[in-house]
Amino acid sequence: MFPSLLSRVASPLLTTACTSTASSQQQAAALPPQALRLPPQPGNNYKPIATTLVAAAAAGLLLLSPAPAPSRADPEFTVYYGTAASAANYGGYGGNASKKDTAEYVYDVPEGWKERLVSKVEKGTNGTDSEFFNPRKRTEKEYLTFLSGIRALAPLSAVLDNLALSDVGLLDQIATADDVRSVERADGAGQVYYEYEVAGAGAHSLISVTCARNKLYAHFVTAPNAEWSRDEAMLRRLHESFKTIQPGAPPPVTET
Repeated sequence: MFPSLLSRVASPLLTTACTSTASSQQQAAALPPQALRLPPQPGNNYKPIATTLVAAAAAGLLLLSPAPAPSRADPEFTVYYGTAASAANYGGYGGNASKKDTAEYVYDVPEGWKERLVSKVEKGTNGTDSEFFNPRKRTEKEYLTFLSGIRALAPLSAVLDNLALSDVGLLDQIATADDVRSVERADGAGQVYYEYEVAGAGAHSLISVTCARNKLYAHFVTAPNAEWSRDEAMLRRLHESFKTIQPGAPPPVTET
């Protein structure tokens, strides 16, 4: 059928195609044998030209499309250097010594969190030395309290109850807690820490307590349950970043 149509219709398009084909064959004949390339023959792997062109165009669009910007799933952190100064020396007294040089403890603070100014009255009554909070949810926070004149830790089971006596929020959380866990650990320098995890009805807290320089330091990380579910990994990092600094020792190197 097709040969008869070709012989009876002398289309200019067909004439041009035949001329081009003949010219291509002459050029191919002039090439060395290794340069000859046979066109693909119809078969099981044969793809129409239109399909091939569409696939090539789609691949080109993928290559030219800008890559999506990487998401910042993990926040950055800064290191806070705390001095645990008494209420009498609070507010800039004590010379021009660098806070880093006189630091007694350190912990990480997430990027974007705000520092709350602690008053002299608060420092003198419950020993709060520093506090940072998430501005989007102020009850998601970390803070440190200290008490002077403590040479050694009391038994593990008694320390948490003693802390709650000066922290009404912690006292309520313990009273409604579904689970309270406690563990004792020592760091590489032999410093002993008591660690507590309180899973309350409305909030979750991580607490680390230790004694150094004749002081008791207690570092708290707390968040409502909704924020805890979202930020647990970050909050645990804050908890684990707390360290005390021995007199004369350089500040510990903390990853940021």
